[in-house]
Amino acid sequence: MRKPYEERNNHPADFRVKYRFYSQEEGGRKKPVLQGYRSDFTYDEADIRDDLYCIHPEFEDEQGNVILNDGTPVPIEGTARMWILFPEMRKKIHLNRIKVGVIGYFMEGPKKVAKAEVIEVLGLHKNAESFN
Repeated sequence: MRKPYEERNNHPADFRVKYRFYSQEEGGRKKPVLQGYRSDFTYDEADIRDDLYCIHPEFEDEQGNVILNDGTPVPIEGTARMWILFPEMRKKIHLNRIKVGVIGYFMEGPKKVAKAEVIEVLGLHKNAESFN
């Protein structure tokens, strides 16, 4: 069983997204994604050669609860809590960029594998003050 990041990190996720993984025909992944997946994140308007960020998803079930089994394939479309890995980047970059409606992508190297839209800002502002 997975221990949710919120319990591990002792603070809430930074934000939530609604995501959709691209099909293989759209240039997406060949294998399903499992809980515990670690991708990078980029913003819609970013230059993906320079603007990749360590922001990892933690996938939720249909009720908005964290999926607790790392071996479970996550839905092709759904919601995820997003965790900024480098605290100093919260203030430097993301505090002013993450807002409801912002579009970004889950990245594997230079490849966009899922589109994500910010649907809720969670602990980003408090985390930026407390964990930097």
